[in-house]
Amino acid sequence: MNNAKILWADDEIELLKPHILFLEGKGYSVMPVNNGKEAIKACQENKFDLVFLDENMPGISGLETLLEIKKLQPSLPVIMITKSEEEDIMEQAIGQKIADYLIKPVNPNQIIMTIKKVLQASEIISQKTTSNYQMEFMRISSQINDSTDADSWRNIYNHLVYWEMELAATGSTLNEMLQMQKSEANNLFTRFIKKNYESWWKNPDSRPIMSPDLFKTKVFPLLDQGKKVFFVLIDNLRLDHWKVMQQELASLFHFDCDDTFYSILPTATQYSRNAIFSGLMPSQIKKMYPNLWVDEEEDEGKNLNEEALIQTQLDRFRKKYAFSYHKINTHGAGEKLNENLKQLLNNPLNVVVFNFVDMLSHARTEVKLFRDLAPDEAAYRALVHSWFKHSSIAEFFRILAAQDVHIVLTTDHGSIRVKNPIKVIGDKNTNVNLRYKVGKNLAYDKKQVLALTQPEACLLPTPNLSSTYIFAECDDFIAYPNNYNYYVSYYKDTFQHGGISLEEMIIPLVSMHPKK
Repeated sequence: MNNAKILWADDEIELLKPHILFLEGKGYSVMPVNNGKEAIKACQENKFDLVFLDENMPGISGLETLLEIKKLQPSLPVIMITKSEEEDIMEQAIGQKIADYLIKPVNPNQIIMTIKKVLQASEIISQKTTSNYQMEFMRISSQINDSTDADSWRNIYNHLVYWEMELAATGSTLNEMLQMQKSEANNLFTRFIKKNYESWWKNPDSRPIMSPDLFKTKVFPLLDQGKKVFFVLIDNLRLDHWKVMQQELASLFHFDCDDTFYSILPTATQYSRNAIFSGLMPSQIKKMYPNLWVDEEEDEGKNLNEEALIQTQLDRFRKKYAFSYHKINTHGAGEKLNENLKQLLNNPLNVVVFNFVDMLSHARTEVKLFRDLAPDEAAYRALVHSWFKHSSIAEFFRILAAQDVHIVLTTDHGSIRVKNPIKVIGDKNTNVNLRYKVGKNLAYDKKQVLALTQPEACLLPTPNLSSTYIFAECDDFIAYPNNYNYYVSYYKDTFQHGGISLEEMIIPLVSMHPKK
């Protein structure tokens, strides 16, 4: 932006003539004035890209001039120039949203760098981000092709999410390239899961940390150290969603662990969340606590026994800790929880489930307005970010930030934006999820899905002796032949979960404590 129009207000403007000539030589247009009144009048009559404003001028001071300029052009960046570094003056200037400040005497290099920082920062960042991703592209591609274990896939997904957010933030033209790389990663990740998932349950020592392991590995050690623990589960929280929330929490908390783990299959609440709270796989829950498990074909709610499942896990590990359990589905319920939050500090363990992200996902599917508001990944992420900033959960964390607590924050599964329909035929008892099916008479293309014909091998319950589980891969979704075109048009580009993808299976696992 070398043709930028600059207003420079200083009562010693004549002494700054060399600087002005220097800027004009660089292609900038500079209007010099020597007092605050002239600066205000110039802003009334002209549009500027930038203002250099002396803090100490006779008559109307720099701070007073700044206030009037901001009234006229609120978004106009103003750089304050001052002889002193008095804290009070700087606080007032910053409070009035100056873009930057310089201390006299200023030199030409300072001026140029400040102009670039204010006017060209986004362009420079975008160029640098694009360049950096281009350099990283081949390395990430090599990692994707060479990845052979669960930890390397976690690292790859972390890198992809990082670059996805960086490129989206800068409006880079390389986002399409990254999406292609992400798609390739999902293809190879699916192959990895199809090859290894069953063996993880035959040889448990070979598998990564997964849903049933969270309390044993992350919660109980803290409780045994005498810490007060809040276990917070935000339903359907993807890694990229957590990263935008983390930006809001970084000033309040230290992050002792900012990691990921693997959701079990199906990546659906009934299975993954019950596994977290029980410390068991679904077939084990059904066998050991048949009254606490509800099969797919039964009508009653599938997640109504979470508190009881937590108690079973505490009992099995002989943990005598008192705990509370809260499931928050509405803003009002969140506010009520916040009102009583300090009372919960009497408990060693408090478990809180927030369902809002999952509700956003369903709303985006069912309500056209939400789909229009969040047409793509970046917009959906921004919607989640906006919800979080203004939700009762944000206040929940602000209250906890003033307490002596440890927070373990996680989710039960993520979600993926589905694009490609695949046809599956099932009987009337087949479940309705778009990313997985369980039934005894399923007709499907074996090349398009992961099929578990012996679910018990993966510790999944079998409603019938011949029950089979099938899982959609990458960004596929399962559609019935009946009403096929309507079904496809309705669900295409919606966010779904239950199947195999990086987005659904590799999910946040965070441990943090207040900075206070």
